[in-house]
Amino acid sequence: MPPSPSAGAPPPPPLPPPSGPAAAAGPAAVYDPQQLPAINGTVNRYTLTPRGDVDGLILADGTEVHLPPHLSTQLVYAVRPGDAVTVRGLKAMTIPLVAAVSITNDRSGQTVTDSGPGFGPGPKGPRQAGQPSTVQGRVQMALHGPRGDVNGVLIEDGTILRLPPPEAERFTAFLAPSQPITAQGDALTTPMGRVIDVQAIGPSPTQLSFIQRPEPPGKKGPRP
Repeated sequence: MPPSPSAGAPPPPPLPPPSGPAAAAGPAAVYDPQQLPAINGTVNRYTLTPRGDVDGLILADGTEVHLPPHLSTQLVYAVRPGDAVTVRGLKAMTIPLVAAVSITNDRSGQTVTDSGPGFGPGPKGPRQAGQPSTVQGRVQMALHGPRGDVNGVLIEDGTILRLPPPEAERFTAFLAPSQPITAQGDALTTPMGRVIDVQAIGPSPTQLSFIQRPEPPGKKGPRP
């Protein structure tokens, strides 16, 4: 069931407009996004990473649109909930997911283009500390990474729950739409929405299992 446009996080506060229709676009893309399939829709909400960066959109029909977090600021300036957009990118075969190369605000003409790694300012500063929180609700929809792996859910109050894909696979029975869910973790509330970096999850407060975290890249065991 697609998310209701009236549910979830409020739209972000007004932002200063860019200086022109192309102001939100990144450097010239390696290839022409106009050659890719176009998907039209209305923005329902932003999606957030565990650290609170915007990494895409959910459209009113439930389609997930994924864009790298280093374009978070550009995306928020160009597109807001309620805007009609044209998305060009690669559409998944079995789930409503688009790995976007460009997103255009149909009214303003502003376009955000993914020009690949290395472009864009990237996340700013150290990760903001979240507040330990517990949330209960029902799953509205699963959320995915750009390759289609489940990495969280949106629950009916608009909160996004994020967990590592291997753990999402382990707890897949809890993440199906309409399932009751309880999660504990560090919560961030921003103008773009609320996200919880899940540390424990289960169908009820008395049936929680702890999330196992992958080791940081490059970390090795003790030397012999």
